[in-house]
Amino acid sequence: MEKKVSLWEIFAVFAKIGAFTIGGGYAMIPIIQAEMSKRGWISDDELPDIVALSQSAPGVMAVNISIFAGHKLRGIKGSIAATLGSILPSFLAILAIAMFFTAFKDNPWVERAFRGIRPVVISLIAVPMVNMAKKACKSWWAWLLAIGSLVLVAFLNVSPIYIILCVLILGFSVTYYKEWKH
Repeated sequence: MEKKVSLWEIFAVFAKIGAFTIGGGYAMIPIIQAEMSKRGWISDDELPDIVALSQSAPGVMAVNISIFAGHKLRGIKGSIAATLGSILPSFLAILAIAMFFTAFKDNPWVERAFRGIRPVVISLIAVPMVNMAKKACKSWWAWLLAIGSLVLVAFLNVSPIYIILCVLILGFSVTYYKEWKH
């Protein structure tokens, strides 16, 4: 029988994730993967599903990931523990920044620090996306869809909603054709 994870442990792990994540939901993915994999809480195959669900649900992706991962571990109580753990460090940091930032907002050291953090955040987002693409794209057409979607969204400003709708229609059409053919 599998050991039941304590709510405190879920809270502590997600508080650690929340404390050391800069850049939102995508930047959390490699940290969530590392923390949950080393504890045996999640497999590498389950993470893309959690990310997909988190992107599909309304709200902030970081919170959605916490909700789904916590629910997998301990149901609703696990969702609450994971969510509180992931948002509490950010909430406290933002509260402290709001209280003291006006005194430092024009400080050149602070401006440089934020400019230096930006490239790191980009790499924290890019690495898990590449890793998930390697695992999810098992055929040439899957790579074509992934790269095509990236180009359409990033460079041509096409709404992801249109891409998802087109891929759904394509998927239903291919499935219908295959069923009709047999």
